Amino acid sequence: MYSKNLAARVVRRTLFGLMVVASPYLAAQASDTLPETLSAKSVKEASASLTLSAAIELALAFNPELSAAANELRAVDGAVIQAGVLPNPDISTSVEDTQNKSTRTTTIQLNQRIELGGKRSARIASAERRRDVAVADLAAKRLDVRASVTGAFFDVLVAQERIQQAEDLLGLARRVTQAASRRVSAGKISPVEETKARVAEASAQVELSQAQRELTMARKRLAASWGSSTPRFTRVEGRTDVLPPLLSDEEITRRLDASPALLRARHEADRFSALADLERTRRIPDVTVSLGSKTAEELGRSQTVVGISIPLPIFDRNQGNVLEALRRADKARDELSATEVRLSADVTQNEERLRALVVEAETLQGEIVPGARSAYEAASKGFELGKFSFLEVLDAQRTFFQARAQYLRSVSDAHRTAAELERILGSVDSEPSAVPSRP
Repeated sequence: MYSKNLAARVVRRTLFGLMVVASPYLAAQASDTLPETLSAKSVKEASASLTLSAAIELALAFNPELSAAANELRAVDGAVIQAGVLPNPDISTSVEDTQNKSTRTTTIQLNQRIELGGKRSARIASAERRRDVAVADLAAKRLDVRASVTGAFFDVLVAQERIQQAEDLLGLARRVTQAASRRVSAGKISPVEETKARVAEASAQVELSQAQRELTMARKRLAASWGSSTPRFTRVEGRTDVLPPLLSDEEITRRLDASPALLRARHEADRFSALADLERTRRIPDVTVSLGSKTAEELGRSQTVVGISIPLPIFDRNQGNVLEALRRADKARDELSATEVRLSADVTQNEERLRALVVEAETLQGEIVPGARSAYEAASKGFELGKFSFLEVLDAQRTFFQARAQYLRSVSDAHRTAAELERILGSVDSEPSAVPSRP
């Protein structure tokens, strides 16, 4: 009886010791895996004017897609924690001869699997490489958001300029209509000229209505960047006469080598290489160590039971998973090479397009638009004095309107192209130093 109680105490003390050793790990897991509680934040959108920097800050803080990428990073952090957790022990019991208590034999056994071959370190390395990919994804998503906000912001800014242009043209068209009406009343021109002037005025009014609708849609697209369906801002503050700067070849090369898209491809190649290492370690079988107590009622004593179990890797040596992991690592390296070529081509294409757009916008701003405006004002004044026909006024108006519209389009395309370059190359503000808040 004494030996039976002694063996039971040995098992209980062993279990207690294992629980004491494991308690720090369990507490760490519980504290790290608890769901994060964040208070809901409302979007603090300006109710009056909005700058580009304020719009980018709003989008980086409250964009739903960016929040999803941040949650993915949080989830991968949990996977890194789980990768370092040790295997749980298990306890088993078996009873022989359940019918007759006097001849019954009871065995209580504690089993612990011991990982060999560096499985745990390889598992942690694989999870950390996966976290690197999630960090790169978050950085790339931040750049996507910045590029889309920049494009949407300049869409609103250009739409505001188009409204101003349409209002100016409408005012000039009304002056021409009034002049035509006075000349018809004086009998100097045909009433047909006045009809043409009124048609031109109506066309300018249609242009103004279209510009107002474009502004409404552009404002909604910009507000959607931070998850708002109804924009509160009334206008955006910016300058259409300031063009984006051009980058030097040295700066493009330096930033391209550290671009988030390229870093992501490198991390992905490292992750699949780590997965291949993990599959290699799984070819080595683990050892299970057992410690327990066996009580024989017939003999009236207890015995300590010690055992070890090792699987024999005869048929399953994880050869298929190793081969798959190696080929996927090869695929990831090929995709890295393809990403380098694609990004280089995209940067070259966008840089050349940006240079052409900047030259076009500067030419339109410095020569064509001022000349077209001067010609239109001169034709309008000459028509009022009876020196030009209305067709000449209409042609000058159309030329001025097209030149101004082309200039605004060039400015908008230039800023969009510059934002696309920033998206590819990355910037100092693209690093995910802080996970964005959840709205």
